[in-house]
Amino acid sequence: PVQATLSSLKMLDVGKWPIFSLCSGEELQLIRQACVFGSAGNEVLYTTTNDEIFVLGTNCCGCLGLGDVQSTIEPRRLDCLSGKKIACLSYGSGPHIVLATTEGEVFTWGHNAYSQLGNGTTNHGLVPCHISTNLSNKQVIEVACGSYHSLVLTADGEVFAWGYNNSGQVGSGSTANQPIPRRVTGCLQNKVVVNIACGQMCSMAVVDSGEVIVWGYNGNGQLGLGSSGNQPTPCRIAALQGIRVQRVACGYAHTLVLTDEGQVYAWGANSYGQLGTGNKSNQSYPTPVVVEKDRIIEIAACHSAHTSAAKTQGGHVYMWGQCRGQSVILPHLTHFSCTDDVFACFATPAVSWRLLSVEPDDHLTVAESLKREFDNPNTADLKFLVDGKYIYAHKVLLKIRCEHFRSSLEDNEDDIVEMSEFSYPVYRAFLEYLYTDSISLPPEEAVGLLDLATFYRENRLKKLCQQTIKQGICEENAIALLSAAVKYDAQDLEEFCFRFCINHLTVVTQTSGFAEMDHDLLKNFISKASRVGAFKN
Repeated sequence: PVQATLSSLKMLDVGKWPIFSLCSGEELQLIRQACVFGSAGNEVLYTTTNDEIFVLGTNCCGCLGLGDVQSTIEPRRLDCLSGKKIACLSYGSGPHIVLATTEGEVFTWGHNAYSQLGNGTTNHGLVPCHISTNLSNKQVIEVACGSYHSLVLTADGEVFAWGYNNSGQVGSGSTANQPIPRRVTGCLQNKVVVNIACGQMCSMAVVDSGEVIVWGYNGNGQLGLGSSGNQPTPCRIAALQGIRVQRVACGYAHTLVLTDEGQVYAWGANSYGQLGTGNKSNQSYPTPVVVEKDRIIEIAACHSAHTSAAKTQGGHVYMWGQCRGQSVILPHLTHFSCTDDVFACFATPAVSWRLLSVEPDDHLTVAESLKREFDNPNTADLKFLVDGKYIYAHKVLLKIRCEHFRSSLEDNEDDIVEMSEFSYPVYRAFLEYLYTDSISLPPEEAVGLLDLATFYRENRLKKLCQQTIKQGICEENAIALLSAAVKYDAQDLEEFCFRFCINHLTVVTQTSGFAEMDHDLLKNFISKASRVGAFKN
């Protein structure tokens, strides 16, 4: 099963796209889905909380679907799609728009010089047109646009293509433009496709067995076939034999795939370092991209840009390729929390690589709800009396979170527990950690918490304390912290404190902490210091 978690719905800030500065704060609050497109990131379509669709921008070729070619600096409502919920959306370079509703219907509008709207004409479409030819009883679940061609994927795993076909990107075996949806067959005939993507003039499909099937333009090796000849019919990438691919993403002339093991491979054009291989040489075969040891869970690219991005299981977002005019030839760790931000801030033009989803942020996660309940007398069924002060807690949570409480509270009917072994700040920090998974204490207090964590065998808390102490070490407290590390058998911390003392030996030996050092510890310290050459001069 696919696990959907709230981290995958992390609040997205659409305000990072310059075009959204035209909307007021109130309007931005209402946005639930958005797509930024156009040759300069100057067109936008978005849906609001009540399922209305708005557009604004230069309206090039009628791409806003308003029925005219007037630009608009104010959001205008797209009435002809009212009541429709958007499942996915893609755009071309013209631009033209292909949109699928949650019902699986397809609507297209905008630039149409190459029949990329699939309505059988080459007239620009000023309003959304329902495309049903060859799709009437099909439910479309994914759409993808190249510069001037369109692909859709149906719920039963079939791919349909139409539009510009000068390089075989429609996959029909010819180079004649395709005016209406045509099923892509050949080696896709009996395969179930699970994901599609388009480069500027090429097309890709991932099948349920993990194979990648490609067709269209190949002048930069973007089909991954080891050649540079165009491919007018679908062809399997043989070089990926034995590798199960889950997702494919296409840039202007480069390709990224994500495997079921969380690995990324790239091929195609590389003049901006968009393959992330450490050089700028094109690759016509799949080449592994080393991002970090963690699994990759998402890859991102867009046919209008030479930018690549990826997100790891741990939430790190990397980018490479053309980033605001710079060529970044190796994956670069960013401070972003989602790949969408890479395209908002670093892609040229600043477009979105997929339909953006913005979740309302009024939902409290389980963790956030628990954090709020710490030390809340209104819901607590247990209080700890420490140094004459109460700390309020919940028996069930303490039992779930801590082995010590599981046994000590088992048959305990009391609602007050007196605690004299530890100080109030230390015990409060411990209980708060059980609710929040984090600690915030000065390093000296963290030493007391380290004692408690050792006593209660809370190893993760022990590590957090060591981290806090390392971050707060200075010449004045170094000896005290070293003594604590020895006392609580925190070897990693002891080593760290010892190295710090050696590196700042002159100042540390003049502190009161050093003067009051325990005799055995001092002997130990001097002997260890001499072994590492601290007194060689």
